[in-house]
Amino acid sequence: MSNKAVSFSIDMEIPESYMGNLLDFIYQKYLMPHEQRFANISRVTVGGRSSLTFTTLDQSGTRVLEVAVKGGKPIDVSMTPLSENVPEETITQVRQDLVIAVESFEEKVREGTLFFAWREGERIVPEKISGKEKKPLNRIFLETQVFLFVIFITLGLFLFFLIGPYTPIVLLAFQFIFVVYSPKIIERMSDWRITEENPTIHILEYSLPIEEHDDFRQKYPPEKVAEMKKEIYQETIAKNGEINCETTGQIFRKYGLECSPENLSSTKVNVYELVKKVADKFHFKVPKIVVSNTLAPNAAASGPSQSRGVVLITTGALVQLEEDELLSVLGHEFGHLKGHDPFWLYGLSAVQYLLWFYVIFGFFPTSSLVLLLIYFWVLSTITYFIAKFFEARADLTSAIVMGQPNILANALEEIGFKKLLYERIPSYRVQEWVSFDPHPPIYFRVERLRKFGALTEIKHPLLQSARDVTRGFLNSL
Repeated sequence: MSNKAVSFSIDMEIPESYMGNLLDFIYQKYLMPHEQRFANISRVTVGGRSSLTFTTLDQSGTRVLEVAVKGGKPIDVSMTPLSENVPEETITQVRQDLVIAVESFEEKVREGTLFFAWREGERIVPEKISGKEKKPLNRIFLETQVFLFVIFITLGLFLFFLIGPYTPIVLLAFQFIFVVYSPKIIERMSDWRITEENPTIHILEYSLPIEEHDDFRQKYPPEKVAEMKKEIYQETIAKNGEINCETTGQIFRKYGLECSPENLSSTKVNVYELVKKVADKFHFKVPKIVVSNTLAPNAAASGPSQSRGVVLITTGALVQLEEDELLSVLGHEFGHLKGHDPFWLYGLSAVQYLLWFYVIFGFFPTSSLVLLLIYFWVLSTITYFIAKFFEARADLTSAIVMGQPNILANALEEIGFKKLLYERIPSYRVQEWVSFDPHPPIYFRVERLRKFGALTEIKHPLLQSARDVTRGFLNSL
């Protein structure tokens, strides 16, 4: 229970000219569909800032929380309990509802936003506009080892009948080679290499007026947008020019668009300095740094050791996350390097793989395909569940070393806002716990980070994480 006022900010990447549209979006998509939960909804202007105020009701219709959302960059939110018995869950839900609403609106705006990113001295690479690359990016590094384990067992079922009992050793040798050389593979998959001499990624965004979004999507499929952007790259950045309404206006008009300076924003991100700050906190040398030009917000790390590691960041993460959020997310990835997680998961998969072929496989009749498939599913589920211990430890390591568990929680809410919404459904929560995903559910990770107290007292982060994950799963049942 709580009777204390709560204030927090929600960072925005979109222009302030969209603020009125955002407050309308919150009203139409969040407040009105659940009007039985809210009262006294009002749009006001306070100190020159557009604001939205409302009162939250409990199931009996009693007023429990006064909420004020003040537009701006960032958005300021204040929540005042109207009694001494307001459940913490109510405050948390309203907070996350507002984060989800803001992130949903920003995603809608991004659908009508043209992004330009490049690294000085390297070729121009238009960002990947298809959503198909998101899942492979999620499987890079830590998840790749788990995913490979599943692939290797599947291949082993066939190869075992071809080359006999030596199949597991051969396959595990190839998997080991992959773990050792994964940084090289990641470098080849990325678009740009970041160095101390060339540390900066430039990002420019042009947001179309929101009333033009639907018409824009109908007129300009992804292929045509890519063509337009390529032409803008060639006429501006590739000629060492700048993207502004003066240089791009002619090209925009060719495609039936007008360029408004207030909807054009630019950012320079010193990626090398960001990674170095985290490396210094961990007392590591700066690893290799690469950037993938995709709007899926992500970061990852891999390598057999800290000195041979590689860190990848997407331009989507650079666009959508603030600097302190990026640092905490990178702290999570450095947590994987510090814990040598790729090798731990390789060892886990190797033990289970050898157990599968040399011990358990002999107990199953070769004709019992159903039993084999059931065992395969159970083994894979257990492997992914154990992998959640390492992801939870990486969260904990970032919280301890970077000292900002709430900031990492904010970043996870922004990145995983869609999952956070679905995880309100109890059956979906359970499904997330047993799915083939090494990450624990977002709701669990966020709640856990916000509850951390004396982090320096945690002596065994992996054991603590294993206990927390197991407890979180049991509580979801």
